[in-house]
Amino acid sequence: MPSIQTDGLTKEFGDDVVAVDGLDLTIEEGEIFGFLGPNGAGKSTTINMLLDFIRPTAGSAEVFGMDAQDEAAAIRERIGVLPEGYGFDDYLTGREYMEWAVETKGADDDPEQLLDLVGIREDAGRVASGYSKGMQQRLAFGMALADDPDLLILDEPSTGLDPNGIQHMRSVIRDRAEGGTTVFFSSHILSEVEAVCDRVGVMNEGRLVAMDTIEGLRESASGQATIELQCAEAPPRDGVADIDGVSSVDVAGTKLTATCTDPRAKVDVVKRVDSRAEVVDILADNTSLEELFNQFTGGGRDNDVEMPAGETGQRADAQEASP
Repeated sequence: MPSIQTDGLTKEFGDDVVAVDGLDLTIEEGEIFGFLGPNGAGKSTTINMLLDFIRPTAGSAEVFGMDAQDEAAAIRERIGVLPEGYGFDDYLTGREYMEWAVETKGADDDPEQLLDLVGIREDAGRVASGYSKGMQQRLAFGMALADDPDLLILDEPSTGLDPNGIQHMRSVIRDRAEGGTTVFFSSHILSEVEAVCDRVGVMNEGRLVAMDTIEGLRESASGQATIELQCAEAPPRDGVADIDGVSSVDVAGTKLTATCTDPRAKVDVVKRVDSRAEVVDILADNTSLEELFNQFTGGGRDNDVEMPAGETGQRADAQEASP
């Protein structure tokens, strides 16, 4: 049974804003699924419908085979949520917040172990409102992990984290997924999605415009790939440019660089050159995730992959839900 299943999921605001338009999505158990899209694409609106913070206009959403609206309470017992923009503004310490999360979920977790897992145990006695943004994000992530949820919904989870914090979060996410936890991972940091996700879905203007593995997206995209061959002697230019899928060839000394419109042409380039000159090293540069993103979204609503957070239309306040 899929962990998340949507069928024609649609959300309209007013008469002229369609935030999510007929979304069909299936996310399997134990999968780390990356949800990408520019500002206003419908990512957070989709998450809010999965969590029953807002109701769909049409279509359906199921989590663990249960209706996301009719059985929201039962679903929430099995999920952990790290909402975008979660903050701490009262006088509880980090330890008290973690103890509260464990108690609220009726879990048997040791709060100290969770604090240690996310790297803030030494600061657990401090008031959480005085934490840096990165430390608050670590605390909220730890609270989401309480009771070992079957599904983690993470909305921009690396906000405020330094590189070490991001790497540590990736490690924890992979460990949980290996144990069977499904991870629904929304982010605009493309390198982060590429590093951790099994599959990626790309939203644009409310529609799911692409869904595949990163490599699958590269194969279906029209971007260019570059291959660089270092040879023992000057490599031949003749014949390489005639290979189907090769758009240009450059030779400088003992190095040949070919640009391919079809990534599969790289194999033919290596074979052609190696038949006439000894190839001693190969460097391949695939289409980047940024290039793929721009192809599928037309550059994004802001023509920039580093999009600001938030969605078009109204949005329920995610801070009303515990992480």
